[in-house]
Amino acid sequence: MARKKSKPLDAEFVMFDVVYADGSRRSNRRVPTALLGGLDGDEPARDAIMEQDRLIAEKSGMPPLEIVSLERSGTKPVEKPARKFG
Repeated sequence: MARKKSKPLDAEFVMFDVVYADGSRRSNRRVPTALLGGLDGDEPARDAIMEQDRLIAEKSGMPPLEIVSLERSGTKPVEKPARKFG
């Protein structure tokens, strides 16, 4: 039986999927691992991505979009239980 390769524990970046107020989605946005963890968890990633968006908007001449949700790439979204009617 083949062994799976283990993931590196000291990853330099964590990837995030971002959903914006206009309904658009950007996948694999990179955030340095050093910013994450601690009591704030993944919340510092929002600030880092907002800063990235600000720089992109500045260069493109368009206003930055508002972030609606943020989750790590590759994680399964939380499913809501199905409602039973009747």
